[in-house]
Amino acid sequence: MAAEKKPNLIKWSLKYAISAAIAGILCCVAPAVLFMFGIMSGVYAISFADFFYNEDGSSGTGAWLLKGLAFCIGVYGVYSFRKKQNQCSIDNKRKQRNLILLIAIVLFAGVGLFLTLEKWSSWYFDKHIVPAQQKELNITP
Repeated sequence: MAAEKKPNLIKWSLKYAISAAIAGILCCVAPAVLFMFGIMSGVYAISFADFFYNEDGSSGTGAWLLKGLAFCIGVYGVYSFRKKQNQCSIDNKRKQRNLILLIAIVLFAGVGLFLTLEKWSSWYFDKHIVPAQQKELNITP
């Protein structure tokens, strides 16, 4: 029987941090990317994003569900790493240190990427999608 390979801390944490960040901001990044590649019009991109937000611009139920999903992905990443790490024979202090490092990397990288994508999508909407929507609806700014 082959020995179980210990998980790579950095790869594992980045995989779950990136997955969580993208899941949490999917409401804004997806329409921006689809608009960027010409798959979605400006009107539809804004209506898609509006589905997730309240009229005042605050996060609506859909956005909170995506943020909850992102949190669950991060928690699952930590849980599955811990479970896999416990199958390997490494000392307990190292396991604790690895778990703390994993939580810190998932938290900071995930939140950092989420905020970066949120800022980028907000800029992209203002710079490209809103003018396209106004042009499609024949609205003069």
